[in-house]
Amino acid sequence: GAVMQHAVHIENLVKKFGSVNAVDGLSFDVNRGEIFGILGPNGAGKTTTLEIIEGLQPPTEGSIQVLGRDMRTNASDIKARIGVQLQSSAYYDYLDLTETLSLLGSFYPKCLPPDSLLEQVGLLDRSKSRVRELSGGQKQRFAVAASLVNEPELVILDEPTTHFDIPSREAVEKVLLDYQGSILLVSHDRHFVSLLAEALWVVG
Repeated sequence: GAVMQHAVHIENLVKKFGSVNAVDGLSFDVNRGEIFGILGPNGAGKTTTLEIIEGLQPPTEGSIQVLGRDMRTNASDIKARIGVQLQSSAYYDYLDLTETLSLLGSFYPKCLPPDSLLEQVGLLDRSKSRVRELSGGQKQRFAVAASLVNEPELVILDEPTTHFDIPSREAVEKVLLDYQGSILLVSHDRHFVSLLAEALWVVG
């Protein structure tokens, strides 16, 4: 088949909520293996765009291809191949970090071992802790580890730096720079995005 040079290909994307255009004629490409940053304030349509790329929302107009497949017709196939960061409230309170990653991994055709994920983000010593027992920065690091559980070809991180302390920032920067797939990084944290992103779309 054709060489898939784009991890994400979006053309003239429109998303309307009633009479409001949350996303208005957006086009951009994320290249394979690239860290693509979206920088801008809240309310600029960033999260809506991500939800469309993740297959959680249908677009009103426009075309969207993720990993070379059309999202309208291949959503379930695409979802198995992308990694999405969850909010910490989405994790089960009664499972420890290792058990949580094992459970999340079990939803996918392939998954990485919890210990290697925790080691990557510097949380191996907390493997028997619950998410609620972690500091803010550790929770964010864990969310990044969880987004990599299915060895995704594309990882989507929405405001990953909200509670970052210095060790968390350094741990996550290293993980993302070492990561072999494509990364879509959405943030209002200009320093973090400009440090990591090879391509940038500035909103608002």
